[in-house]
Amino acid sequence: MIVEITTPDKEIFSGNASMVNLPGVDGSFGILENHANMVAALKRGTIKLISEGETFFFEINGGVVEVLRNKVSILA
Repeated sequence: MIVEITTPDKEIFSGNASMVNLPGVDGSFGILENHANMVAALKRGTIKLISEGETFFFEINGGVVEVLRNKVSILA
């Protein structure tokens, strides 16, 4: 699936990922390939992303995630 993480200043990640774990307002949740379409609010915390066997961590102060047709767009 395609993942894009964008802040007001710049795009900090854009590429393929096999898993994304996000700090949701109602608790952490994960997104895998072919996840159902959704929109959710994010709170301050850490995004964990696995891409090509490598794990990345991004600290955010909150934001919104949209999952639509195997594309995950995170505005943080």
